Amino acid sequence: MESIAAYFESIPSLHRALIIAGGITLFWMLESVIPVFRFRYNKWKHASVNIFFTFTTVIINLGFVLLIVFGSQWCRQNNFGLLQWVSLPLWAQMLAGLLVLDLVGAYLVHLIQHKIKWMWKFHLVHHADTFVDTTTANRHHPGESVFRAVFTVLAVFVSGAPIWLVMMYQTLSVVLSQFNHANIRLPSWVEKPLGWLIVTPGMHRVHHHYVRPETDSNYGNIFSLWDRLFGTYRFTPASELRYGLDVLEGRNDGSLTEQLTVPFDKKVKTDY
Repeated sequence: MESIAAYFESIPSLHRALIIAGGITLFWMLESVIPVFRFRYNKWKHASVNIFFTFTTVIINLGFVLLIVFGSQWCRQNNFGLLQWVSLPLWAQMLAGLLVLDLVGAYLVHLIQHKIKWMWKFHLVHHADTFVDTTTANRHHPGESVFRAVFTVLAVFVSGAPIWLVMMYQTLSVVLSQFNHANIRLPSWVEKPLGWLIVTPGMHRVHHHYVRPETDSNYGNIFSLWDRLFGTYRFTPASELRYGLDVLEGRNDGSLTEQLTVPFDKKVKTDY
């Protein structure tokens, strides 16, 4: 366990990039082997828009790196945050820290974006994708990427997590997001037990259904616990799902210009 902490304490940027690239490559290939939906689309053209948003997300996250590092160091130096107030063995610290970081940095911000009108309009871009696959994972408007980065900083202060744990969380968060957005069908004997621990593709694809109440369910990213605990879990068979959003009916989800301007388009209606 100490060696894992030491590795993430100073994980090289190249290693993080390779882990992220390796994850998306693996799930991209699996989508061709065990797809849940056989989309009739140009996979590369579809990916180009989502990869653009991936790069904008990376750039914005880089802008918050110093704040995240400072926050983690400040918490340790000033004995601030949940992990600083209790003494836990390293394995328990890792588990508790990942849970809190996931709750605040992923579940909570996601839930809030569905409840606050002006934040929801930025989040629309993520839901606009009518061909959800592993590249959809980081399809976030730059405005939404800022929201998520701010909540990551907040999660660091709430948890008091050391920097190695923050780096582990961010790495797992990206890879698990690639996994649960992947257009893959897992056998039920894998999907069901795994779904009690982490968010699976079968669980998250429900969230991308084009109308409520499915759209407002299954907000989790790493752990499925939060949706079950807070009553936001919902199961709907894949055969009953349709991707996209009713309020964006007829719009081009593959147009980069249109997707960048959606949050500022007063003609786009919301239900809030």
